[in-house]
Amino acid sequence: MGKFKAILAAAAALVAIPQAAQAAAVTLDPTPRTLVLTAYAPEWEAMAAVITHGRRVKVNDREIVLGTLAGRPVILMSSGVSMVNAAMNTQLAIDHFKVKRIVFSGVAGGVDPALNIGDVSVPEQWGQYLEVMFARQTERPDGTKGWQTPSPSPAGAPENWQFIFPNGTRVGNAVEPAKNHILLPADPALVALARKVTAGLTLKRCVAPSAGMSAEAKLCLPHDPKVEVGGTGVSAGVYADNAQFREYLFRAWHARLLDMESGAVIQVAYANRVPAIVFRSLSDLAGGDADRNMEYVFDHVASVNSATVVRAFIAALPD
Repeated sequence: MGKFKAILAAAAALVAIPQAAQAAAVTLDPTPRTLVLTAYAPEWEAMAAVITHGRRVKVNDREIVLGTLAGRPVILMSSGVSMVNAAMNTQLAIDHFKVKRIVFSGVAGGVDPALNIGDVSVPEQWGQYLEVMFARQTERPDGTKGWQTPSPSPAGAPENWQFIFPNGTRVGNAVEPAKNHILLPADPALVALARKVTAGLTLKRCVAPSAGMSAEAKLCLPHDPKVEVGGTGVSAGVYADNAQFREYLFRAWHARLLDMESGAVIQVAYANRVPAIVFRSLSDLAGGDADRNMEYVFDHVASVNSATVVRAFIAALPD
């Protein structure tokens, strides 16, 4: 009998875990809001400049601004740099606020040769290019070299780059069972709105320098930047600056740009069934720059251009 009671007690404890976890995720503001994410300082500064009626709260180490943007209630929050930070802090915001949708504003490295520094890209789908298998090298009977993966590549996976074989991410949500995803979509309705809103939108070639900016960073873009909606973005926890790998991502993934956070944000949004979209302005060409990576020169103007598009997009959102 004592053993049976112990089993019942253990079962009750297991049932109580979700309730305790739910109680710990206290809602800090009752207003349904659009979560506007940025990753690092220049992106934050560009968005914070257009937020009004803001009040600041802090959760863990995150400083969060609750305010309005173009008359719409928003949460401005830094995801932090790279994939784990982005996933962790997106989930933190969903747990503590009434998040209606997620909009990411930031910079990226260009992969598609048709895009230039300062352009804003709004991908309709995202992949994680380092969710992969590392293969072992083999030698065939005829002496030629090959690769052997620990398991077959999933259906729809892009081609490998040497020993790196794309493997996708297994994830589901409350209505869709977990399965392997090579790509996850941004919200189709938000992408459709972005196409409408950004048509004919004028971006900046030059912006006033931010505090502490070097003289070199005051350079203007040599062309008029544009907005392009559609295509694929890719993410990984890598500061990518390699011309050969950039060419591979364009060829195999058909990627337009790469960054270090968006794929994680889209995955968390999918898992929680929260609509999400990402706006990224090119600050560099991820290894395609002629002499050196230009991110530190153009991250300010790129951040401002992304914020400009996001402001117009949020102004057009339905109530």
